[in-house]
Amino acid sequence: MTSAVLLTIHIGAGSLALLTAAIAVFTPKGQKWHVRSGRIYAIAMALVFLTAVPLALLGASIFLLLIAFFSFYLVFAGWRFARNRRGRPHAIDWAATAIVLTTGLGMGVYAGVLAGSGDSQWVTMTVFAGIAVALGVVDGLYHFQQRATGGRRISRHLTGMLAGTIATITAVLVVNVETNPPWIAWILPTVVITPFIAWWNIRVALQYRAGRQA
Repeated sequence: MTSAVLLTIHIGAGSLALLTAAIAVFTPKGQKWHVRSGRIYAIAMALVFLTAVPLALLGASIFLLLIAFFSFYLVFAGWRFARNRRGRPHAIDWAATAIVLTTGLGMGVYAGVLAGSGDSQWVTMTVFAGIAVALGVVDGLYHFQQRATGGRRISRHLTGMLAGTIATITAVLVVNVETNPPWIAWILPTVVITPFIAWWNIRVALQYRAGRQA
């Protein structure tokens, strides 16, 4: 009964997150609908996380537990960069960075366990471990140097939120599409959408550079 209720909330929140993510992506940043949809998206993803953790624990799934922490960090970090205009990190930012680094290292260790047991999902864990550690290191450097302002702040915000959107799309794909091997469904959205995130970051950097030179 508890699992059924949690799963219902989890699916509903995930669906809302996917819808509001699409609205936020396709509306101009800073405008009313972008801001509102972004807030709803962050809340929906928080609900996804809060239901994913007990579901993973009830199912004794280390794999899904690690994914839950990793996915939520993406959205949380994106939201924090949007809120923190001065680029001065708070204790919660350092705590989140420490958690994602720990999660990334845990993913790396678990990837080794899966590989040793012949489970092909070690590929998923390895890829996500690399991303988690890389994001943790980069965000940590931004916090340490206090330089997440202007275009850099917007870039980190976009990176976090769009990466969180990848996590949402991945969840939908994994549930509805079977691939052989299974890790293809887990990795495909990351492979397809990451170049778009890189392009968007370059675009933001060029816009802010042009603004400074004008």
